[in-house]
Amino acid sequence: MHFDTYLQTTLDHLDASRVKEAMSYSLFAGGKRVRPQLAIAAMEAYGKDPQQIYPFAAALEMIHTYSLIHDDLPAMDDDTLRRGKPTCHVAFDEATAILAGDALLSEAFYQVTLCHCDDRQKVALIKLLSLYSGANGMVLGQILDMEGELGDLTAAQLERIHENKTGRLLTIPFLAAAVLCEREADLPIWEEIGKRLGLSFQIQDDILDVTSSSAVLGKNINSDEENHKTTYVTLLGLTQAKAQAAAYYEEATNLLHTLAIDPKPLLQVFEALAHRSF
Repeated sequence: MHFDTYLQTTLDHLDASRVKEAMSYSLFAGGKRVRPQLAIAAMEAYGKDPQQIYPFAAALEMIHTYSLIHDDLPAMDDDTLRRGKPTCHVAFDEATAILAGDALLSEAFYQVTLCHCDDRQKVALIKLLSLYSGANGMVLGQILDMEGELGDLTAAQLERIHENKTGRLLTIPFLAAAVLCEREADLPIWEEIGKRLGLSFQIQDDILDVTSSSAVLGKNINSDEENHKTTYVTLLGLTQAKAQAAAYYEEATNLLHTLAIDPKPLLQVFEALAHRSF
């Protein structure tokens, strides 16, 4: 079974409601599915059946989607376009969008309980998802990002924001695969790989925000500038930002080769991410 086929079934058990419609609208709106791709590729790198991680990969996509719904709200980034469609609060209404995000967050943890693994591993996965998506992870990055709009940021402050806001959810696919494959000794290396991948990914986003178009990105461009955010482009300049993104990807790739895995599945994803246009 392909992952997208699995994902399409994940909300089938929910009763019909306007909230379910809004959840489906955002979850199935497309997108790059980067986090599930990384989780699946990591399982393949370990030589294991990637379908074992499908429920956790779906949980990651739900967490990511909920974060986008809430990010787009008027109280936060106030965006009107996401994945080439009106944002959730525009297509429905603000209250429904908030509840849809809340419900996707809850459903993510339900998905983890469906993983085919022992109870010890399930507890470890739930703990990872809680830590990396919550107030010591993605949510921490989000509040630091919002506070950063109040003034200019240093390189260290910007890095801390994006290590959490972007990097945490790009690190956790690797950690989950290591847990499911009983390779917990690899976790510190995966942490370093995820950190570098996340920073590179964010720098690319900052670059695309000023060099691409809404039609290509599927979202409003120049929103960072309008929200007076410090970005890697404003901090480093376009040329140096591109060089830094490439350097982080190279470091992540080099670290990948230090693990006792088949790196090819992940290298394919890394290569696609390094040359993405949206």
